[in-house]
Amino acid sequence: MKDASCPSSPAPLMAAWNTKSQVHLIVGSNPIAAARCAKSIEVGAKPIIIAPETDDMHFTLSEHISNGSAQWIRHEFQDKDLTTLGREEVDHVVDLVFVTLGSNNSLSSHISKLCRRLRIPVNVSDAPQLCSFTLLSTYSDGPLHIGITTSGRGCKLASRLRREIAAFLPQNLGTAIDRLGAVRRRLWEEDNAAGLGDTYDGEDDDTTAQKHTFNNLVTEGDVVAAKTRRVRWLSQICEYWPLRKLVSLTDADMDTILEAYSSGNGTANGTDGLNTPSRKGKIVLAGSGPGHPDLLTRATYNAIHNADLILADKLVPAPVLDLIPRRTEVHIARKFPGNADQAQEEFLQMGLAALNQGRQVLRLKQGDPYLYGRGAEEFEFFRAEGYSPVVLPGITSAMSASLFADIPATHRGVSDQVLVCTGTGRKGAAPNPPTYVPTQTVVFLMALHRISALVESLTSFPAEEAGSQSRILWPKETPCAIVERASCPDQRVIRSTLEHVCLAFEEAGSRPPGLLVVGASCHVLHNPHGQRWVVEEGFHGLDELRSEVDAIGVSLDEKN
Repeated sequence: MKDASCPSSPAPLMAAWNTKSQVHLIVGSNPIAAARCAKSIEVGAKPIIIAPETDDMHFTLSEHISNGSAQWIRHEFQDKDLTTLGREEVDHVVDLVFVTLGSNNSLSSHISKLCRRLRIPVNVSDAPQLCSFTLLSTYSDGPLHIGITTSGRGCKLASRLRREIAAFLPQNLGTAIDRLGAVRRRLWEEDNAAGLGDTYDGEDDDTTAQKHTFNNLVTEGDVVAAKTRRVRWLSQICEYWPLRKLVSLTDADMDTILEAYSSGNGTANGTDGLNTPSRKGKIVLAGSGPGHPDLLTRATYNAIHNADLILADKLVPAPVLDLIPRRTEVHIARKFPGNADQAQEEFLQMGLAALNQGRQVLRLKQGDPYLYGRGAEEFEFFRAEGYSPVVLPGITSAMSASLFADIPATHRGVSDQVLVCTGTGRKGAAPNPPTYVPTQTVVFLMALHRISALVESLTSFPAEEAGSQSRILWPKETPCAIVERASCPDQRVIRSTLEHVCLAFEEAGSRPPGLLVVGASCHVLHNPHGQRWVVEEGFHGLDELRSEVDAIGVSLDEKN
């Protein structure tokens, strides 16, 4: 491990170890030793305390020793302790060592060197340069474990960050994870019993992102997709549903959902298969913006708080859905690849039924309702039924996503026009690619699931179009960028060129929703400078701005 104070130190390899029945050697008897002992017991290990007879043995250590959960070797540390006190199955070498003597004790450095030579993980208190591993500030809820580290530079900030994250999470999330895991296991067993084979390879690896094929269109002839239909539904639920809705599910709810999703016919009693409790009414079509709740218009915010029923697209982010009052009935669209038309019709009928009951209905859509959002189709439908919708605009990601990624849609001498395209036409058909214009920035929405085909169509002619001069091909070195979850804390930007962007996306994995920006303006403010691609994580600009505004407000209040 490199010095934590060195800015060029690589990121630590963070992992979850199975330490059940391991032998952990703890050198020292102070409060830190007591904390290390408690942690070892918590993770199922067997702690052995190395310390001479002393009157200042920490009282919790004495308690662990007296009740048999820890063993005490009453002598100063000896080199042979490392290779004689461990488990028989590993030739009596201890599994892990905690040194709590501090950095100034010469024994700390000696034990650290010896452990490294023997390949034994070692942690020395207050001496990051002597550690081969460090402990994280952790939060646990059943199977859920979250660890935070500041690489030794954050003092107690890691503990605060852990508390902030824990406070944000809904109660009973661990129970919900257990329930979803049990459902997934049941699906695996049922599908294997039905002869569908094992189609879930790699699904349990927490380190991997959603595959870049996560939102690919499912066709009737896709045999593999048919085999995994139910587990795909489950994955979509885990990805798109708000956490507070996930934690409220019961086993009976899961059975109902799976029964509805198994049919795939969009005829369930509600978009998620759950029963929908039941005033002429009012319909509002509103855009929720690109992602961050601060980007909602005030009109849409008011509509959220006045609605009796909210029909939300699956891409409306959780922070926006969290603004919905708990009393309000909410349904998330089942618009997954291969089911969009049925899910759309289902939503229309649900909205109409509520309007006929005199209820206030909000159709909450991602971005702007009229930009590839079927807003006009929905307007026509409800108007034909005697209801004239109120349409509220939303900030579209077609313009704002590039802004949050530091990409100017137009720039003097570089780009003087913007073109917004869809990457997927009706019924999943591929739209005609635009011709190359050097001074144009093109934004492709709904395109990442077929990015390889899109890039190929931009940079080369298909066989039937060879020799045609109807359009100009895009140079492969044209700058481009993928922007995902724009304006959200987990925003990701992949900066590349048309030549390498597909490989970059495949390696990074999918983080929907996202879009592709193409044009010279992509490299105006950020240029990869010879790298095939650069991946940038996170965005907190709006939250930082809110904090500054709050701080100014507090200052003014104090002055008044």
